[in-house]
Amino acid sequence: MSNSNGRKVVVIGGGPGGYAAAFMAADLGLDTTIVDLEANPGGVCLYRGCIPSKALLHVAKVLTDAEEAEHWGIKFQKPKIDLDKMRASKDAVVSKMTGGLGQLCKARKITFIQGRASFEDSTTIKVTDERGKEQFLKTDYTILAAGSRPATLPDLLIESDAVLNSTSALQIEDIPKTMLVIGGGYIGLELGSVYAALGTKVTVVEMTPTLLPGGDPDLVEILAKRMATVMHSILVNTKVAGVKESVGGITVTFETADGKQRSETFEKVLVSIGRKPNSSGLALNNTKVTVNSRGFVEVDVQRRTTDPHIFAIGDIAGDPMLAHKASHEGRVAAEVIAGHNVAFEPAAIPAVVFTDPEVAWCGLTESQAKRENRTVHVARFPWGASGRASTLNRTDGLTKIITDPDTHQVIGMGIVGQGAGELISQGVLAIEMGATAEDIGLSIHPHPTLSETIMETADLIFGSGTHVYRPPKKD
Repeated sequence: MSNSNGRKVVVIGGGPGGYAAAFMAADLGLDTTIVDLEANPGGVCLYRGCIPSKALLHVAKVLTDAEEAEHWGIKFQKPKIDLDKMRASKDAVVSKMTGGLGQLCKARKITFIQGRASFEDSTTIKVTDERGKEQFLKTDYTILAAGSRPATLPDLLIESDAVLNSTSALQIEDIPKTMLVIGGGYIGLELGSVYAALGTKVTVVEMTPTLLPGGDPDLVEILAKRMATVMHSILVNTKVAGVKESVGGITVTFETADGKQRSETFEKVLVSIGRKPNSSGLALNNTKVTVNSRGFVEVDVQRRTTDPHIFAIGDIAGDPMLAHKASHEGRVAAEVIAGHNVAFEPAAIPAVVFTDPEVAWCGLTESQAKRENRTVHVARFPWGASGRASTLNRTDGLTKIITDPDTHQVIGMGIVGQGAGELISQGVLAIEMGATAEDIGLSIHPHPTLSETIMETADLIFGSGTHVYRPPKKD
């Protein structure tokens, strides 16, 4: 344990970044306080994001697996959905996890204050509770972990219970007959998949030419083929030109790239166009913190802001807006405050889209390499050649490894397929450890598993794969 010299630390925000920062700070002997609006730590991720959405995606998978079991000669009666029990099960997961974090706060002797925080000055925090009562905290350092909120479409915003965002959609108040998902990114596809599995006819509209804008086309294409069978309709290169409340729901006007318009009415509309940092409302103007044009707080590699007393981590400190990135940043910030010489300099941050199939990547992507005019060597292993994928009847997958063409060092990995989110950590470890494709190929993977696809992809970097044959090049 470090000598804290009595330093006081206030963490604003109790999400995955905030509570990870606070726990590390307390473990390092710092006098630590968390300020958050909820009764326990957890943040958006635990209360209204990652965890409840994954609980519902598991429900969707169970329903899909039951339907597809007919392939194996097993036929189930049409499942009966008990929405109340489903919601209660999801809420129980959230309650258990947030309650556990509350106990960990107490065990570490962290002060937890429920309320809204703002800065009086760089070392004074005002906390206002739900009754309007104020208290003031003096601190040596503040770790700003205020997170983000769903982005909106101001020009198309209407007040209606039929218009949902990622938070309200997770409540699953009912199962609408029809739903439009505005935004073909990971949030829209994940939540759209849940409603589609429950029986809703889901239409997805995306302004760009493909789903998951920014994702590598070869990975996205496999997901898009599956989504085309799950969703009622997918509209790309299409924008929403107008929305209005009407009899039966929300009437939406679509406009295609050539300017043609048409209208359709949906029982519910889910707006999922990304998230915005919660940098407003904190009275940052009373500090020396710099906020950029996108609303992100500017930080250095140690997560210091331009105010020497304030650090910022997680969604508020810039892309990517991912819980695991926030957690690592939080631990770094706490260590820096405790006097350790550390920095947040990851070689790879994994990203996972928890659709079916899952899509995951880390390190350099092919799309990024093309934008940067970087020469790379890419090998792909189709899951049609995987014995384990065949036993699962899920050969709709692909594993690829991106290497430096001279050294064969692994600099990127992408996977689409069942369980891709679990597999991608191999890529993160390989990149962080400076492994080569040969290192992965020489590491014996268990058979039959989906992890073998990583080993076989590595072998293909050198042109030789056991289950994929490539004729030798002729001179």
